[in-house]
Amino acid sequence: MERRHFMRAAAAGPALLAAGQAVAATGHERAYLLKLLQQMAEPVLEPMSRGRLKQTFALELSPTWDGRDRAVAYLEAFGRLISGIAPWLALPADDTPEGRLRYRLQQQALQSYVHSVDPKSPDYLKWQGHGQALVDSAYFTNALMRAPKVLWEPLDAATKARIVTEIKGLRREEVPSINWLLFAAMNEAWLLSVGEEHDPMRLNGAVRKINEWYVGDGWIKDGAEFHFDYYGSYVMHPMLIEVLDVVAEKKAYFWGAKPAELRAQAVRRAQRYCEHLERFIGPEGSYPPIGRSLTYRTAVFQPLALLAWRKQLPASLPEGQVRAALHAAHVAIWDGPSNFNKSGTLNIGFRGPQPELGDWYSNNGSMYIAAAGLLALGLPAGDSYWTAPAQDWTQKKAFASARFPKDYPVSY
Repeated sequence: MERRHFMRAAAAGPALLAAGQAVAATGHERAYLLKLLQQMAEPVLEPMSRGRLKQTFALELSPTWDGRDRAVAYLEAFGRLISGIAPWLALPADDTPEGRLRYRLQQQALQSYVHSVDPKSPDYLKWQGHGQALVDSAYFTNALMRAPKVLWEPLDAATKARIVTEIKGLRREEVPSINWLLFAAMNEAWLLSVGEEHDPMRLNGAVRKINEWYVGDGWIKDGAEFHFDYYGSYVMHPMLIEVLDVVAEKKAYFWGAKPAELRAQAVRRAQRYCEHLERFIGPEGSYPPIGRSLTYRTAVFQPLALLAWRKQLPASLPEGQVRAALHAAHVAIWDGPSNFNKSGTLNIGFRGPQPELGDWYSNNGSMYIAAAGLLALGLPAGDSYWTAPAQDWTQKKAFASARFPKDYPVSY
């Protein structure tokens, strides 16, 4: 990829935030998320596309930081961000403010991938020396799976080869029997998707273990014990479905089960989990601050956004209802005290700067998993998800003394 292509892209059009574009009442939720996407993406992709992310990213560490190499933060920031915005990047670019922004960020993303694996680049990422690289490599490859035509296929042959080498090299990491199994599986699924040799043990073994951890009614344990937290949102449901997408589509061998049936089962379980997530959203958009990694903010709602993008929301959750509920939740978080520091990068917190909420593995690069809440932007503006009339969500109906559906457990 040549530098001049990137420079033309960077000048393709004014930023969406400064466009002054009037937004119709029916599109205000999408416009809100687009502004949030731009606010997250530009301070990461613009400098990284020039090999300057490490130089400009204002790093923040949790007060309980465990002492690992702080350089893991840059892979976290880029990998998690690009995974969340990949569906939107995959939409066609056009000569609108949004289309010009998309094209510019597409080009910056491609250049960032180049820098990420070039050992001579100042922004060569932390692929060795700490197991955290396995975690965030999965978001890095997940983005390539979500938007292969704009993020993988245009890359030059040398960059593609370097990416494959770095991902295969992470097999050296021992995988603990927790959600990390899915990170290893995601990498193997991606390798399979691009025609590379994959490790069936890491892929199929993870799927079996996650299904063993299913406790019922949409909930999956993260390891041997059940924890009441949002790791079903951050990792378990989304990654299980997308790993099984590849296994099913490639007709990969899976001992003792049919991958397409496993994928259908995973989607049904995620749909049930989404019914719970929707009911968690209060009348004004608040939701329960439970469990660890609360500073991931609206990544809590990744499964709802993912199923909306995939057109797989359950019949019990109409698109207009989900869109309105998610908008209320986003506003409740992102319209609070600033979630961004003076340099424009995300800070550690649940609603604003709350560094004391950071876990021992938290830095502000970790916070970019919040981009997972933006997945529905992968649907174009004219899609029914954006144009369907807004509907009150469950708690809004309940606390307005209106009719709302009862809730009973399901078994599958």
